[in-house]
Amino acid sequence: MNGLILVVDDEPGYRLVLSEMLSALDYEVLTAGSGEEAYRVFEERPRTDVILTDMTMPGGSGIELLERVKALRPEVPVIMLTAHGTVELAVKAMKEGAFDYLTKPYKNEELTRTVAKAMDLSRLGRQNRELKNQLMEKHSFGSLIGKSKAMLELYALLEKVAPTRANVLITGESGTGKELVARAVHYNSPRKNHTFVAVNCSALSSNLLESELFGHVKGAFTGAESGRQGRFELADRGTLFLDEVGEMGQNAQVKLLRALQERTIERVGAGTPIKVDVRLISATNKDLKAEVAAGRFRDDLFYRLNVVHIPLPPLRERLDDLPLLAEHFLAKYAEEGKEPPRVHAETMRLLFEYSWPGNVRELENVIERGLVLSARNVIRPEDLPEEFLRTGASGKTPIGGRGGPSSLPRGESGRGPADGDHLGTGTRPEGFPAGEGLEGGLPGRERSSEERAAGTLNGVGHAAGEPEWLKKLLLSFPVGTLTLNQALFAMEEGLLRRAMDQENGVQARAADRLGMKRNVFKYKWDKYAGSPPGPEAEILAAIVPPDLSLFDAQELLEERLLSASLEKCGGVQARAAALLDIKRNTFLYKLRKYPRLSSWLSE
Repeated sequence: MNGLILVVDDEPGYRLVLSEMLSALDYEVLTAGSGEEAYRVFEERPRTDVILTDMTMPGGSGIELLERVKALRPEVPVIMLTAHGTVELAVKAMKEGAFDYLTKPYKNEELTRTVAKAMDLSRLGRQNRELKNQLMEKHSFGSLIGKSKAMLELYALLEKVAPTRANVLITGESGTGKELVARAVHYNSPRKNHTFVAVNCSALSSNLLESELFGHVKGAFTGAESGRQGRFELADRGTLFLDEVGEMGQNAQVKLLRALQERTIERVGAGTPIKVDVRLISATNKDLKAEVAAGRFRDDLFYRLNVVHIPLPPLRERLDDLPLLAEHFLAKYAEEGKEPPRVHAETMRLLFEYSWPGNVRELENVIERGLVLSARNVIRPEDLPEEFLRTGASGKTPIGGRGGPSSLPRGESGRGPADGDHLGTGTRPEGFPAGEGLEGGLPGRERSSEERAAGTLNGVGHAAGEPEWLKKLLLSFPVGTLTLNQALFAMEEGLLRRAMDQENGVQARAADRLGMKRNVFKYKWDKYAGSPPGPEAEILAAIVPPDLSLFDAQELLEERLLSASLEKCGGVQARAAALLDIKRNTFLYKLRKYPRLSSWLSE
């Protein structure tokens, strides 16, 4: 169908002729015999594209219908049909917003041509409306990625600030998303239907910046062959975003201060004030208070800009959001028609342990680069930039090498994480349900209350009613013998091999025994099939009870190793993290997973 048209006329013959003619052109046609009936139909079918209505009818005239339609959906074109004696009335209707009018009797070609033009306008209006809705959704608070405490506090602040007209100062390191937050403020404010204009103050010299902000008249300076509007005028009734406002020169600062105080601007080279209604949002990665103290930034301008301060945390302080951000960028750069991209488990570990000086922007670049270089749409450690590849998890162990006194192979050795496989339980982001994750599923299921009780630890991390198998495990492998990830991989291998032996090599039954999805079991088993078992794996398989799922066993082991490392290091988190060969921020992330270890967080 080419579109939906509502034909309104009190004469059945006209309705019939118009309906048949327009239906032959592949339009869907609705009919009504009065203005009142037409409006009821329009309410029931609000996606009507064009209305074709007679001017004078009993039970509600065409003019009345026009007024009611424009009040409900002003973008819908209304074509008026009128007799010769009511042309003046039709002209009045045009002034009220009618698209066009035709006099009876009309030529069929003229009517179909007018209807086609009205339909094109209606489609354009609908597309604009849909694009605007998408833009608003894109820049809503919900589009900001993150569920960490810092981001939740940010959302609460934005909800309070956005509806106001207060000036906002956004501070944060480069790459933290200052412009994204500025757009979210604009598109959640009463100014959302007007323009958002952005200016990078660091990209322009002082003179050019003044011209850019305030405009200029012809001949104001060499090369000004014609006058032009400045960004303040373009942002009238909307929002002006000044990025890197700390780079602004003194002259521009004076003019900006006056514009904020007087709500008027003057173009360069002219003395005529121009009134503007602009909300100002500015951003900087500098400490403006320090700039004020050093005399490089005006204190009175600083207080004008800093009505509401929104500080953005660096990525290293919101690592709980890293898996969500990675998922977002994976989806953004995924190629249509290819399998969904994934992040290798070892890669995710390295991402967690990196310091991220470039913040979220750097993470986006790393993900995009990784997908460009990756094989089979899986970002592996070798697809990361060089600074990730120089060392392993703690800055000691080369990628793909062996770490610590254990002989447990890692990376590409044939045992260790494979494509799409999680790094034990350590890479499961906070908030992801058990059995789910960035790469399509963690092994196992949620532990029952009875199973959790079996591994309960007291408030300081010492075993209270600790299962015998955990005690044996710690005796066999004292903390520090294996890294955390080596221990988790060894347990995975040992339990997979034991389950296959118990079920005579039937993978489906072995997967069920370990509480795993069968495709996940196969994915993991393929890493170990065809190679001899590692010595640590065999010992662990002999110690771990046969009724535990793989996920339960790994989680109990991880929790106990975290506790044991803290006990051995007197509660010093940095030393405990080094003992397990993980970075301190990763260590803290893991501690937060286990409420029973919360007292260790008070260091």
